[in-house]
Amino acid sequence: MKKKTAIIGATPREGKYAYQATHRLKMHDHPVVPLGVRAGEIDGEQILTDWPNTIEDLDTVTMYVGPARQPELYDYIIGLSPKRVIFNPGTENNEFYQKLNSAGIEHEEACTLVLLSTNSY
Repeated sequence: MKKKTAIIGATPREGKYAYQATHRLKMHDHPVVPLGVRAGEIDGEQILTDWPNTIEDLDTVTMYVGPARQPELYDYIIGLSPKRVIFNPGTENNEFYQKLNSAGIEHEEACTLVLLSTNSY
């Protein structure tokens, strides 16, 4: 099943994990919504710097923003109503986990790239 995924912290810099995750999600035919602060593109997908208030059929949010910058995103991400939020290494945040639990949104500490390579996404 294909899972529409918002990539928080998407970047046009090829060496970054958020770039690689966006690329790999597309390779696995998952629809992507790259959300970042710097304009650019990844495999023909424009990185959105003006983030939409709603994303239809959103399954997953994958985090590439560290915990210090996450508090300003709590309400936005919860408002998107994803089924789950993946906290990639370095983005773990117990405070946010509690907020997601209260909102009934699943979360997991995992690496999107590993989940894709092991067909566990």
